[in-house]
Amino acid sequence: MTPGFFITLEGGEGGGKSTQGKRLAAHLQERGAEVLFTREPGGTPQGEALRALLVSGDTGTWSPASEAMLMSAAREVHVRTVIGPALARGATVVCDRFMDSTRVYQGHAGGVPHDVVSALEQAAVGTCVPHLTLIFDLPAAVGLERARTRGTGTEDRFERKGLAFHDKLREGFRAIAENEPWRCVLIDAALGPDEVFAQVLQAVDSHRHG
Repeated sequence: MTPGFFITLEGGEGGGKSTQGKRLAAHLQERGAEVLFTREPGGTPQGEALRALLVSGDTGTWSPASEAMLMSAAREVHVRTVIGPALARGATVVCDRFMDSTRVYQGHAGGVPHDVVSALEQAAVGTCVPHLTLIFDLPAAVGLERARTRGTGTEDRFERKGLAFHDKLREGFRAIAENEPWRCVLIDAALGPDEVFAQVLQAVDSHRHG
């Protein structure tokens, strides 16, 4: 275990995790913590370059296996050069998406075999496993409608994969929450922003002090 505290935010499209993550980071900073807010794919120049390739363009540009390899390549750099050093110096890291997104998007919904996803995860993550994962849960149709309403510019490649794909995403994330309750907390993202944030704070406080 590292001296710092590692929080990841997961879930399907339109759950509000990016907004809630920024709000959480600001809240923790106000309480005196050193906080790094980052995202995947991204967080490094290499990761941002791969993000531009992965989240834009035609849905068939990459196979799920190619996506998993590219995501993992970006993650390895992110962990080695940004997340790991921040945790080592005692910072709190809040990361918008991490290993569970690959497990679900490319594995559960995309069909990449479990052993392949696990091997890539081990290579990229190693022992840098989140202390707490907040999974923002809401019906896929609601999340997609929210995502369409807010607009994401050109970063909508995964949103365009269809409702059946997004229903599988929700199923996959809920399964992870059920199978790993020691680190995962399911957040009811269908509620209003302040109610969601109250759930976030409760989860963070209980895991930091529990």
